[in-house]
Amino acid sequence: MDRIRLAGRQPSKRDIVEDSRYKLEIPSSQDYLPEAEQFLEDKFKRHGVDPDTVADLAISSTEIINNAILHGNKLDPDKVVKIELTFEGDTLSVSITDQGEGFSLEKVPSPIQDDNLLKETGRGIFIVRSLVDDLVIENPPEGGTRMIIFKKLSS
Repeated sequence: MDRIRLAGRQPSKRDIVEDSRYKLEIPSSQDYLPEAEQFLEDKFKRHGVDPDTVADLAISSTEIINNAILHGNKLDPDKVVKIELTFEGDTLSVSITDQGEGFSLEKVPSPIQDDNLLKETGRGIFIVRSLVDDLVIENPPEGGTRMIIFKKLSS
């Protein structure tokens, strides 16, 4: 795994497992969101993903990465967020894993219930689900939360 050092910041780690699988590991800081966005968009474009789908995937992925940094890892500088992309056939998956205490979707209030309509937060997962084909949430045995976006790619 290559390490990329940016001036004054912890290094991110990048790894190309094979031509259709990519990994990026970033420290738990919102300072790394632009790097993660660029990494994702570069890979989407490299594989010929159409611009509308790139926009949907960028919004969805960035929302989950930001949640992993803020809510999962709670900005702990000793924790990382792992991002993995896999292009397989006509489907793209983006897996985002934090090192937090785990997450239960049942504990997240619905943003479309009357009591929550005017709240400024709590819409991330709702928005992500509207932009992708499927969203899987796992609590891996090693801890943390893994959220996997699936999107069919048009040919």
